[in-house]
Amino acid sequence: MRLNRYLASCGLGSRRSVETLIKEGRVKINGRIIDDLGTLVAPGDVVKVGSKIVQPEEIIHAVLFKPRGFLCTASDERARRTIFDLLPEDWPRVYHVGRLDMESDGLLIVTNDGDLSLSLTHPGFKIEKEYEVVIDKPFNPEHREKLLRGFQIEGGRAKMEEIELLAPNKLQIILTQGIKRQIRLMLYECGYEVESLRRVRIGTLRIEKLRAGMWRMLSPKDVADLKAGRSPRRRSVENGPETDASTPIRSIPPATGRTMRPRRASDAHAEPSHTKAGPDQSRAPRPRTESDRPQRRFRRDA
Repeated sequence: MRLNRYLASCGLGSRRSVETLIKEGRVKINGRIIDDLGTLVAPGDVVKVGSKIVQPEEIIHAVLFKPRGFLCTASDERARRTIFDLLPEDWPRVYHVGRLDMESDGLLIVTNDGDLSLSLTHPGFKIEKEYEVVIDKPFNPEHREKLLRGFQIEGGRAKMEEIELLAPNKLQIILTQGIKRQIRLMLYECGYEVESLRRVRIGTLRIEKLRAGMWRMLSPKDVADLKAGRSPRRRSVENGPETDASTPIRSIPPATGRTMRPRRASDAHAEPSHTKAGPDQSRAPRPRTESDRPQRRFRRDA
C-alpha cells in the first residue's frame, strides 16, 4: 500500500492532504524518515507520524439526520450539544463533511474516509445538495434570476443552481457550493428571513425514512455514487423521459438518406395535388387520363 493511502486509512486526512506530512519529514517507517511520496508500506512495518505510531482504522461511512439545536463540532466550550453526542462512543474518530448551522437540520455525512471527504468538499466535483427552505413572506419570482445568476456575499461569490417554488413561502433549492450560511445570506440580500432550513439530499442520498437524531451506515453503492459525483435521476424536459442529471442528454444522430419535409398543420386538410382549387371544394376530383401519366425519358446512346 502506498504511504499516502496508508496514512489516509489511519484517519489523518485525504490522500492529498497527508502528502504534506510526508514532505515535511514528519513520517517515519521503521525509524527512518520518509520523504518519497511513492514509498510503499509493507506488512509488519511500523509507521510513525511525529512520535506516535499510526495504524489503519475501521472505515466509517454514515449519514446522520442532524436535528436543530445541535452543533457541528467535536467539542464546545459552552457545553452545548453536538452531533457527536448522537453517534456511538465505540466508533473510531470521524469527521463531519460540510456543516449545518445550529438552527438548521437535515442530512450530514460523517466519515473517516479522507477520499470520500475530498470528493464531497472539492469544488471540482460539484456534488448537489438539496434543501427545503421556509421564508418569512411569499417569494417574489423576480428574485429568482438574481439568485441563479449569483452575487458576492461574505465568503465569496455565491449562486444557486436550481430554485423551485413548493408553496408561496417555501422553496426547494439546489446548491453545489459550500459557502458558510450561503442560503441564509443570499435570501437575506433579497429581503427574506429564513424560518426553517432542511437539507433533504446529498448527491443520490435522500432523507427518506430517517428521523431527527437517527443515522445509518452507507452501502458500498452509496459511497461509490458519492465519490463519482452522481446525482439522482430526474426529468430532463417537461413530461420527458427521466435521465441521470450527471450524464449529458444524448442527441439523436441525424438520419441518413432522403430527408422528408416536416409536416405542417395545414397539410392535414390540403387538397390532393391533382385536384383543381375552386370555390366548390366538395366536388370530386376528375378521373386521371392517359395524358396525365408521366412520360418516361430514355437516354439516347452516344
